[in-house]
Amino acid sequence: MSALLILGGTAEARELAGVLHGRGVPVISSLAGRVAAPRLPPGEVRIGGFGGPEGLGRWLVERHVFAVVDATHPFAARMSASAFEACASAGMPLLRLERPGWVERLDDRWHWVDDVAAAAEAVERLGSRALLALGRQEVAAFAGMDSTWFLIRSVGPPDPPLPPRHELLLDRGPFTVSGEIGVLRAHRINVVVTRDSGGDQTAAKLDAARERGLSVIVVRRPPPPDTATVKTVVEAAAWANARADGAALPDESSRAGLRDLDRPGR
Repeated sequence: MSALLILGGTAEARELAGVLHGRGVPVISSLAGRVAAPRLPPGEVRIGGFGGPEGLGRWLVERHVFAVVDATHPFAARMSASAFEACASAGMPLLRLERPGWVERLDDRWHWVDDVAAAAEAVERLGSRALLALGRQEVAAFAGMDSTWFLIRSVGPPDPPLPPRHELLLDRGPFTVSGEIGVLRAHRINVVVTRDSGGDQTAAKLDAARERGLSVIVVRRPPPPDTATVKTVVEAAAWANARADGAALPDESSRAGLRDLDRPGR
């Protein structure tokens, strides 16, 4: 049977899978497998990589996928690029579901940087005790810094090497403003380092930093692939429903039929 593929790992991906599963749309959710005990969405779940764009393209054909929703993290640039290339080669409809970024307020003391390396350079100018909330794969950029103490927070243990002066805090959102203020106060944090991930699950640290008058180093998002993009689950669900209605969904659906799903009027 044909199915919709959701490239997930985000709260929006889980919500979308739940909505479509409840409506009877066959859904396969794909998770990268980098997080231990991930929160699983309803429906079929696949964990692990595809082997680049070529591997993903073959998998789409083998599983009779009729459309793809890329709902990966805003900083999962490699996976989004692979999805774009694979879907373009296969003539596969592709939609990007990406939550809006955070918006700076009047009382914020944000310092925008282009990448994690620039964030590491900025830390030494802005503070001596930093909350590092970038995800476990980005910590190595700070490994050579011995003038700053880091509170490293991530869902799972971060990838080495680590900075010489640090403490690990393994935790998963959503976080509260009062809880974040407590963390900042208890560890005497004077600068926060984060990525522009957007969403409500981890935004409380920004409110806490504003309340305490702290500087926040914010890494800008990488440029997304040039594909159709929506910001809400409602929009993504409507797009997926339209493709499901146009995809005859039985096993005998041809690749030619799948490639015609995005034609005007469908």
